[in-house]
Amino acid sequence: MQWRNSLGENFILITGRTVKQAAGLHKGKDSDAYRRATALVEMNAADMARLGIGEGQMVRLRSATGQVEMPAHTGTVPSKMVFVPMGPVANSLIGPETEGTGMPSFKGLTVEIEPI
Repeated sequence: MQWRNSLGENFILITGRTVKQAAGLHKGKDSDAYRRATALVEMNAADMARLGIGEGQMVRLRSATGQVEMPAHTGTVPSKMVFVPMGPVANSLIGPETEGTGMPSFKGLTVEIEPI
């Protein structure tokens, strides 16, 4: 299912590991450091400006399987692409389909983003 935001743009979600996420993981998955490191979305600065999203502003990401709210930050991602560190928040957006691999796709998912 394709999601579109109010401007009719698709955003592609990429998830992955980060240094802060790994450091937080060493403090425990219940630690504030881990929660802060995994509950954010990085966006292209031009996309943020076009959507009227300020640095640190809360946004809602919605995929075909779930939705989450988190702060948006300027990242080094290409336009129309967003990055969320792997963790519980990203997992809420990932569907159960494995396409026979036994592992769901953590990259290339379509998400809708709206400022809140």
